[in-house]
Amino acid sequence: MSDLTTILCYGDSNTWGYNPADGSRFAHHVRWPGILRTELGAGYWVIEEGLSGRTTVWDDPIEGYKNGRDYLIPCLATHKPLDMVIIMLGTNDLKMRFSLSAWDIAEGAGVLVDIVQGSDAGRDGRPPRVLLIAPPPVAMLTDFAAMFSGAREKSRQFGAEYRRVAAARGCPLLDAGEVIISSDLDGVHFDAREHAKLGRTIAGRVQELL
Repeated sequence: MSDLTTILCYGDSNTWGYNPADGSRFAHHVRWPGILRTELGAGYWVIEEGLSGRTTVWDDPIEGYKNGRDYLIPCLATHKPLDMVIIMLGTNDLKMRFSLSAWDIAEGAGVLVDIVQGSDAGRDGRPPRVLLIAPPPVAMLTDFAAMFSGAREKSRQFGAEYRRVAAARGCPLLDAGEVIISSDLDGVHFDAREHAKLGRTIAGRVQELL
């Protein structure tokens, strides 16, 4: 069994490290899971599971293979034993094609928390700890404006809705909207400075919880 404290970061393109300036991928040490790894230092193993377009629990009829619920269970089995799972999903649920409220999106994130809390993916067959992160509000939309029509207003409700869902499950919450902002280059992704801020903040929370 691993003697390293193992953390799974489960998210979308902002966990993958999408650069809003040109669509490339930020380097390992720039994206927030890499910052988290650096801040925590020796004794920790940080696993990045970011997929562009990933939703909480919804099938995407256009992109396909993006349902976060479908992959989470095999993902937990692949990487166990895990000490913590960090979940930051919901931004892609704002796409107009899904027609979801902020309440529904937060509930979708809650289903993922339930899966982790009901799993045997932690040490000695126990469930890992979960840290739920509410994505920050959408900023000025450019290329994605049509796809994310109406998303800005809904995303401003994420903090309150995710807090409600986390409280119902006894799960710690980090509201990323209190820490970082999305880039006005495309409205939904983070620039390098925001990745750094988020990674450092998450590291502090992880150290408190573990």
